[in-house]
Amino acid sequence: MRGYFAIGVEGISKPMNLGNLMRSAHAFGASFFFVVAPACPVAAARHSDTSESTLHLPLYTYARGDDLVLPRGCALIGVEFTDEAEDLPSFHHPSAAAYVLGPERGSLSPALAARCDQLVKIPTKFCVNVGIAGAIVMYDRMIGRGRFARRPVNPRARPEAWPAHVRGAQFVRGRRGGPG
Repeated sequence: MRGYFAIGVEGISKPMNLGNLMRSAHAFGASFFFVVAPACPVAAARHSDTSESTLHLPLYTYARGDDLVLPRGCALIGVEFTDEAEDLPSFHHPSAAAYVLGPERGSLSPALAARCDQLVKIPTKFCVNVGIAGAIVMYDRMIGRGRFARRPVNPRARPEAWPAHVRGAQFVRGRRGGPG
């Protein structure tokens, strides 16, 4: 997959949720993780971050949303449960993106939401846990930007092979010989 992404959270108050999100970020291949104005000690997240993600990807902590620094060309995408936000399944993920989620029982601060290039929402009946929400966003990015075979229409059919011009006939996802 080309490009890179980061994920972070503003005002998180539960270390277990933070650790869960950091572990998921590591698993999905995030380039870095960030927290803005955490309401809990970031170090306490280690109890639920069994992958020890901070040993494998940078973790940046910012006191305020205004302090958040992103690489040039990196779009800031807010994940918010609002009517104005675009539904995640319809969203085209930018090549370089940093996704930011709000706190457990709240929303992104108006200042940080205003900095976002775009707002997206997970089309659910109500808000889900911040760790789950982050994992859904990262999975959607992987599906949307990855090079996976199309899902078959018939549940018994095999996935469609990628055309040779997409990645070359002999190399697909790091292995010789086809999709997988």
